[in-house]
Amino acid sequence: MPKKSAPPANFETALAELEQIVSRLESGELPLEDALNEFEQGVQLARQGQQKLQQAEQRVQILLDSDNEAPLTPFTPEAE
Repeated sequence: MPKKSAPPANFETALAELEQIVSRLESGELPLEDALNEFEQGVQLARQGQQKLQQAEQRVQILLDSDNEAPLTPFTPEAE
């Protein structure tokens, strides 16, 4: 049974942990049981990250919907 750890404090921390897990899995040097535990933890981190992204998207949408006068334009990096 994999060890349960507290969820990361923020999105960036979760992403960094997920990147480390991917690196360890891609190395191919983990025993099967360890690889499965790492994979399970990675799936949990990915789900937490997806949830945080959805929450951020909802917050942005609420902010945009509250100001109907503000025109929306497509983002283009050249316009910076």
